[in-house]
Amino acid sequence: MHITFRLIVLACFVILSSCSQHQQVKDSQLALIKTTNPKPVITDKKNKRDGVTEIKKDVSSLPELYDVAVVKGKKDTLVVYKVKHLHRFQMKKIEKNINKMLEKKYPKENFTVSSDYKIFLEAIRLDERMKSSKFSHRDAENRLKEIVKMTEEMK
Repeated sequence: MHITFRLIVLACFVILSSCSQHQQVKDSQLALIKTTNPKPVITDKKNKRDGVTEIKKDVSSLPELYDVAVVKGKKDTLVVYKVKHLHRFQMKKIEKNINKMLEKKYPKENFTVSSDYKIFLEAIRLDERMKSSKFSHRDAENRLKEIVKMTEEMK
């Protein structure tokens, strides 16, 4: 009886450890828990990556933020960020400062700025889908438009 109990515990341990080794965790599954620091995403294949990287760097430089995602499309640029816990009471002020900074530095861009976790998660999922060969640039552009529309509806 005592030996069978040990064998059962050992078998459970082996099964659980083998399951965890083969499981890959996507960024979208951890996006709300930890900092994911996603690379900027471009849905339009004609655009260059240079400006998007600069936008991400500028927004990430703000001390109140700890994670920033940027998605650039043909017309719209989505900037989504997470605010550090101690600064959550100043979210309207932070969003206003980000908008002002982006409009001043990049006057030709059409920005949509959000601190909503759901929008951040959708931006991460869009990035993951873009890595798939089945997801075209047109699909990505349409998804970006849907995310921007969701952002405007939440305001």
